[in-house]
Amino acid sequence: MRPILVTGGTGTLGRAVVRRLLSRGCPVRVLSRQAHTPGEHGWAVGDLVTGRGLEPALAGVGTVVHCATTNGGRDVAATRRLVEAARAAGVSHLLYVSIVGVDRVPLGHYRTKAECERLVAESGLGWTVLRATRFHDLLLRLLEGLSKAPVLLLPRGVAFQPVDVRDVAERLAQLAEAGPAGRADDFGGPEARPVEAWAAEFLRARGRRRPVLRVPVPGGTVRALRAGGNLVPGRPAGRSADGAVGQAAGRAAMGGEAGRITFAEFLAERYPA
Repeated sequence: MRPILVTGGTGTLGRAVVRRLLSRGCPVRVLSRQAHTPGEHGWAVGDLVTGRGLEPALAGVGTVVHCATTNGGRDVAATRRLVEAARAAGVSHLLYVSIVGVDRVPLGHYRTKAECERLVAESGLGWTVLRATRFHDLLLRLLEGLSKAPVLLLPRGVAFQPVDVRDVAERLAQLAEAGPAGRADDFGGPEARPVEAWAAEFLRARGRRRPVLRVPVPGGTVRALRAGGNLVPGRPAGRSADGAVGQAAGRAAMGGEAGRITFAEFLAERYPA
């Protein structure tokens, strides 16, 4: 089996993907801008933006799992450079991880992801794009920051469907082994719930008491979130009898693919009793 190159293999998602691939017996090479001591997998030193080191990094590689991100405009330049180098190296499969709702939520980072998706789809290579909802880690950071104030202010009518990074990594490993699939089914967490339900779960896990106030927030981004643009299509949040987003948990309906690890389980691991 030809090696699988993982870009961003030292990041939160990339490390989990590397572990999943190794557990499946796949030969793995990690692309990093810094040299590392070889371990269970190989290392390649290179820079996606400048192209430095990409030719030797891609030598003999059959599949690239592109997890690297700068959370900025340089992602497009990096993905373009990777596509060009992968074509020249004869890579057969380029797998890119994106975000659910990049074509529905008007955020700059989402527009960048959508452009990277386009570059991958038009690369001339065998390709797969997996859109995943945002990770438990991001929701935790958001709630940690908001809960520092005496009152926890939350946007009214917004729901989230957080997913565990380990579940996404497992799905990416499956797709890497399966071969090019085009646009894979969107992948989200097992539950889509109103943000105040997630906040209550977080406060219980942290042993904190905060008044929670739902406030209207203007703007196109929040409007898109209220419309469910960040959720896997077909997996609406739980709603109250009058149709408004309610406090009760809403177990996700059928549609797309779903992870297994809940936010409660994630919190229990992070903050053991």
